[in-house]
Amino acid sequence: MGATPFITVEGPIGVGKTSLAKAISDHFEFALLKEIVDENPFLGKFYENIEEWSFQTEMFFLCNRYKQLADIQNHFLKKDKPVVADYHIFKNLIFAGRSLNTQEYEKYEKIYGILTKDMPKPNVVIYLHASLETILSRIRLRGRDIEKNISPLYLEQLSIDYDKAISEFESQHPEVSVLRFNGDHLDFVKNQDDLQKIIDTLSITLIKGSMQS
Repeated sequence: MGATPFITVEGPIGVGKTSLAKAISDHFEFALLKEIVDENPFLGKFYENIEEWSFQTEMFFLCNRYKQLADIQNHFLKKDKPVVADYHIFKNLIFAGRSLNTQEYEKYEKIYGILTKDMPKPNVVIYLHASLETILSRIRLRGRDIEKNISPLYLEQLSIDYDKAISEFESQHPEVSVLRFNGDHLDFVKNQDDLQKIIDTLSITLIKGSMQS
């Protein structure tokens, strides 16, 4: 594990990634990297017609996240300033795999490989997961207009894809600590004790990592 903490929080739509990343940033006084979502001009059209707008949507996200990670590398990690992000760039392959056809995905995967080859990699990944019921409840609670047309079936399939992807990530990157938390059992937004459990687990992981580096 590298000396400078680079933590990413991942999980399906609505599971609480940004809320947890901000809480971690506030607690440890780490820089916060938030993914660009609302600025994507294709996203609303994507939720209405996934097949037609998927490639444009995924390419926008990939290019913007590439730029964000390059900035994080240059302005923070190279200067030994810790960072917590509310996404890991591997999520691009999860979403692209769910929405692109085979020919589009093959093109996309090649571009992804080129762009991410030299990008900074996290030393801790926090994986949030929850039941479809919990996810739908939290999406309704935050009330984003752009998410009103998301299909529950799409969300359910996405959660399955995430479980598979995070397991593959663990096997391929044994040097990265993956911390799993169940959103059905932990409400770190409303319950301070639940948040503290996550903070304590992360603190122990960071201490172990600094001792090994």
